[in-house]
Amino acid sequence: MSDQEELKQHFAQRVIHQAREVLEVWQQLQRSEWNDSYRSALADANQRLRRFAERFEQAEHRQLALGIDDCLGDINDNRGRLSSDTIATLSQLIYRLARTGLRHGDPRGQSGYVPPLSKPVYIALEDHERANHVVRQLEFFSMTARAFASDSEFRAAMHERHPAALVMDVDFNGAGAGLKLAESIQQGLEEKLPLIFFSHQETDTPMRLAAVRAGGLEFFTGAIDASSLLEKIEIFTRTAHYEPFRVLIIDDSRAQATHTERVLNNAGIITQTLNEPIQAITYLAEFQPDLIILDMYMPDCMGTELAKVIRQHERYVSVPIIYLSAEDDLDKQLDAMNEGGDDFLTKPIKPSHLIATVRTRAERARSLKARIVRDSLTGLYNHTHSLQLLEDASSRARRDGRPLCFAMIDIDHFKKVNDTYGHPMGDRVIKSLALFLKQRLRKTDHIGRYGGEEFAVVLPDTDLQNAVKVIDEIRKRFAEIHYPAQPVDLSCTFSCGIAQLLPDISTKLLTQQADEALYLAKNGGRNQVAGFAPSHK
Repeated sequence: MSDQEELKQHFAQRVIHQAREVLEVWQQLQRSEWNDSYRSALADANQRLRRFAERFEQAEHRQLALGIDDCLGDINDNRGRLSSDTIATLSQLIYRLARTGLRHGDPRGQSGYVPPLSKPVYIALEDHERANHVVRQLEFFSMTARAFASDSEFRAAMHERHPAALVMDVDFNGAGAGLKLAESIQQGLEEKLPLIFFSHQETDTPMRLAAVRAGGLEFFTGAIDASSLLEKIEIFTRTAHYEPFRVLIIDDSRAQATHTERVLNNAGIITQTLNEPIQAITYLAEFQPDLIILDMYMPDCMGTELAKVIRQHERYVSVPIIYLSAEDDLDKQLDAMNEGGDDFLTKPIKPSHLIATVRTRAERARSLKARIVRDSLTGLYNHTHSLQLLEDASSRARRDGRPLCFAMIDIDHFKKVNDTYGHPMGDRVIKSLALFLKQRLRKTDHIGRYGGEEFAVVLPDTDLQNAVKVIDEIRKRFAEIHYPAQPVDLSCTFSCGIAQLLPDISTKLLTQQADEALYLAKNGGRNQVAGFAPSHK
């Protein structure tokens, strides 16, 4: 690498560091309410980002900083208030900013990666060989990690630099010593570290309670794999999650709905207001809220009646419904709760109480939904939900006149992997590809495990040519991963078939066309991407 290239990379890293300051300020909104000091902090951090980007000629960061400036200008014009549109725009800009921390030399473009953490993850396991193995796995996915062999080595590293997150064996350097070490480390910190505990053995409730008291956010037992660990670390460090909650407010009173909307917007929550309850199902399908706030008494229908209608649709069975009403009769409130509601708030309500209730309910709902619609091994969407997402995305693409592609991916010679190396290695390869796809595709793309070693990807706003280009780049990079094994390391490839949605075809036919293209890729020698063309019939 030339001196000029090294200098350029150094400048780029300076800009990325400044970008992270913007991200950290944005994260505070997820835990608090919008105010002048917060707005000032975001404006100051963004101004520094823009100045650094211009100085070091980082065009992408400059463009994003200008976009954030525009949003802050809109907020000023709105007398310091956030709106749902502004939150959505800011969220998208912040997400794009989060994805700019690419490893230099990696391709940029539509298939940008989730950025590697600027700080390493510290791995402190009793089994040092296992710890080094976890480090190598994480490095496959651009996450810097460091393993420690002793208490003194770990403390020295902590004195030198704090990690992005800490993975601690409860028995690191002795029975129960890891718990005590982690607790002592956390006590001296103003801002607690994301802490994940591990135990080789199954643990009892007292042990887990001690881990919680020591600051543990998660507890792994038996084994640790990179994909599960990386997913948890990303959640706890918020490197890839900037999606605000979405709340549908159904209230015939425009004044009350507007008030509720402003309270939630100022907490960084995206809202949509509906004054015509009869249109609720249409709005639900389009907006896909995390939670519904429902007035109990409305002219066209009772809130309890509408709740029953909503619950009749399988897709909305688990969406929390909070009644917000002036009704103070406890018996009537309980009756309403029995009619499809999850909570009952009485008007007038303190803004802080409303915000806390919405955040808590929405967070739990997202967690529950993830368990229902996601595959347990990979964390990707399951077969049924993948098809539902394809149906939704196809409807939007047809309505907006935008392109859409559907890709089917199949790991090559997967049966041989299981037969030769065993099912644990097969599971590891599947999880590895799942994580690869999550890292290297856009947030707007939907990735699912179709079944076994097959994956499905919905690519909105993407034509066939670009879809083939994006997936083919992932294919090349995935083939470079080596999994430690005996007698030689294992590497795997995949084949892919892609079809583009056309006005005259159904989603069912689209999936069939992608499957046909996948067959062509397999039949053509595997380890390749094939696009469907009518001549393939």
